[in-house]
Amino acid sequence: MFRYLLPISFFLLSVTAYAQGGYSQGEISQVSISEKNAHSRATAADILFSLEKKLQTKIVTIKPILTGSAELGFLYKTGNTHSADIKTGIDLRFEKDRWLSLLNIDLLIKKTDIADKNTGDLHFKTTDQKWTIASQTNYSLDNSEKNYIYGNVWYEKNEFSSFIEQSSVSTGWGRHWYKTNEASLWGDIGPGFKRDQFRSTDKEPTKTITSWIIQAQALYIRKLSEHIELKQHLSAKQSIKTGENSIYKAETSITTKLISTLQLKFTFTVNYNTDIEDDKKNLDTQTAITLVYSF
Repeated sequence: MFRYLLPISFFLLSVTAYAQGGYSQGEISQVSISEKNAHSRATAADILFSLEKKLQTKIVTIKPILTGSAELGFLYKTGNTHSADIKTGIDLRFEKDRWLSLLNIDLLIKKTDIADKNTGDLHFKTTDQKWTIASQTNYSLDNSEKNYIYGNVWYEKNEFSSFIEQSSVSTGWGRHWYKTNEASLWGDIGPGFKRDQFRSTDKEPTKTITSWIIQAQALYIRKLSEHIELKQHLSAKQSIKTGENSIYKAETSITTKLISTLQLKFTFTVNYNTDIEDDKKNLDTQTAITLVYSF
């Protein structure tokens, strides 16, 4: 009996061990499959994430074709002197492909008390004003936008000076000499034609003189900081014929950004005419502080 029990017991133990061993292998297989599935899911997520990164489009800022700004400054005096000075202007910039056009219009008005000849009553009226219109169009000769040809038109009616009005036209060649993220320098030169209309005096009546000129200009712009910009503009309208009036101008401006579209602008302008009336000065200066709105 014992002999039969021993083989049966050994058989049962073997079957149990085999069953336990098979169960362990099944568990191992399930664990391996689970790990593979988890790894497969992670890999798919990584692939999707990488594809999403590749499909992300870059945000491209489209530069507007037309931009501009308007400025306004006001000085009002009361007391012994009752007067007001108003300075306003507008700047427009059009840029497309190789074309660049600039238009600048400035107006300076002086109002003060004027006594009536008959009654002697004071009336607050405009006594003097100054209009300036300047426009220039550049066409780039190459894709680098360094060399360009230009056309320039300038007109000024100034009741503060010896001239009733002055105007000029010019065309020539220019170059963008220097350009970085912080600074830029432009310069151009070319022949032109100028017209000066002089005021009448006790000695001479109103007269108009025309002359050929050589016009040279330079513009330097530099960012002093994130919110402050320096701009320096120099121009010369040199008469070819000796003894005729030539015009030199220098304008320095510093603009400080107050908010995104509003700036405070300080401008100092120097004008010099070589041929003027005897009782007038060759040099005129103008200092202005204005608010500038950009659009």
